[in-house]
Amino acid sequence: MTSEGHQDEGTPPESTDSAAAPPGEGDVGPERQQGTAGPDDTTGVDNWLEEGGPVEPSDVAEGDASVAEADPVAEARQEAADRTADLQRLQAEYLNYKRRVDRDRELVKENATYAALAPIVEVLDTIDRAREHGEVDGGFKVVADQLERTVASSGLVKFGEPGDAFDPNVHEALSHVGEDPEIEVTTVKVVAKAGYKIGERVVRAAQVLVAEPPA
Repeated sequence: MTSEGHQDEGTPPESTDSAAAPPGEGDVGPERQQGTAGPDDTTGVDNWLEEGGPVEPSDVAEGDASVAEADPVAEARQEAADRTADLQRLQAEYLNYKRRVDRDRELVKENATYAALAPIVEVLDTIDRAREHGEVDGGFKVVADQLERTVASSGLVKFGEPGDAFDPNVHEALSHVGEDPEIEVTTVKVVAKAGYKIGERVVRAAQVLVAEPPA
């Protein structure tokens, strides 16, 4: 028998926890029970990323590169630039080769001229001595003049005159004849034998006697 204000001892007391708990913390809402992603749920997003997800930046870059490589205009321009560079390189190589051939040809010609004319220098010395003694006349003079013109046209140049400044590159000093107050540098006074050269190549240095300026 129960009295007012008292509960039956066989009836369990009502729990106040469920009523006091805020919604969404203790209970699972309908969306989560059915497996649907709610506003704060990322389960569905994770599943979507695993199935394919967004395109990665590297994939985009590779795609752009493929498009650029496949561009026929860009390929044609690059090929034209490569061919132009090859042509310029071949042209430069040809010009260098042509210069080398021309230089070698001139050197061969100069060596041949040197070998042919060097022995004639002694003959020209004999003609010079005969001319100094007045022995070059008649038919001998005609032959001597013709020989000198021939070797000169072939490139053999005679040099060495009294009054030239002494140059050890082209002169050979046989002796000194003393001082000369009228000169300022060592000067050729007497030419014993004329010098000869072909181009810039000295066949024989001029053999000379020199004077020195006052000390």
